Amino acid sequence: MIRTILMVLLALFMIGGGINHFLTPEFYMRMMPPYIPAPEFMVALSGVIEVALGVGLLIPKTRVLAAWGIVALLIAVFPANIHMYVNRDQWPEVPGFVTLIRLPFQFIFIAWAWMFTRKGQRA
Repeated sequence: MIRTILMVLLALFMIGGGINHFLTPEFYMRMMPPYIPAPEFMVALSGVIEVALGVGLLIPKTRVLAAWGIVALLIAVFPANIHMYVNRDQWPEVPGFVTLIRLPFQFIFIAWAWMFTRKGQRA
């Protein structure tokens, strides 16, 4: 039961985060390190991927693949979280300590997604 709740919460977190890429794209644009090409496209693409992975986590046949995708995505976007912390003055609406706390929390989210990477286990 707890595992199912955690799976649904992670899926909702991913879906909500992905949708937010389209509701507040300027926030995510500021997170993009300057070496990332086509930042507008990358913000939209990452939003679509987050939604797709969140939905995939809810579907038993795609759950394991989606969980691995979430792990990979969280690793891939970690440089953006570092960029946000290093350039925290660009986010006056976000307390500085929050940009720091986001960094270790990324590993917690990776571990959370990792819980669903094994086949044959019930959600």
